[in-house]
Amino acid sequence: MGLSGHEEISAAARAFAGPRSHNAAVRAPGLWGIVGVTALLANAIYRLMPRTLELFDYELDAVQLATLIAWVAFMGYSEGYRAFHQMFSPRVVARARALDASPRPLFAIAAPLFCMGLFHATRRRKIVAWSITLGVIGLVLLVRQLPQPWRGIIDAGVVVGLGFGVVSLVYFAVRAGCGMTMTISPDLPDAHE
Repeated sequence: MGLSGHEEISAAARAFAGPRSHNAAVRAPGLWGIVGVTALLANAIYRLMPRTLELFDYELDAVQLATLIAWVAFMGYSEGYRAFHQMFSPRVVARARALDASPRPLFAIAAPLFCMGLFHATRRRKIVAWSITLGVIGLVLLVRQLPQPWRGIIDAGVVVGLGFGVVSLVYFAVRAGCGMTMTISPDLPDAHE
């Protein structure tokens, strides 16, 4: 009975998890990781919200309004549903569970970064996590240069995507708290990585 690639957990991940399953309920280090990641997302929403709300001070023309609607829909689907709900949020919770199964002091202290896959992850996961993190920082710096209402339009889509991400993280954390099974790998490194 083989598992699909999406569900497969490496031998190193099972060894890291120790005697408890990575599907056990989330405990203190993992909870800190989930709360920390959620706080980072919520902080980003809080920081972007003023520019987004400034949109109400502008009378958008037809192109700007169409762009706003299309951008918000695109970001809700691509960032919110596809990126956060299908990949990022369940992996954060899976990594939180793996951390709880074998808490290490440094990993527990840096649990939000661990849960995001920025360290002690497969090479591919670290490349993806760092690329996205640095890409987002670069985009934030570029979007800051845009004048209103365009900056508010971009920020509105990002707020919708991040909001979906926060809701998704809470959803998967509650599922984990209820002991529900996670089918996504925590992407822990193999022994030779």
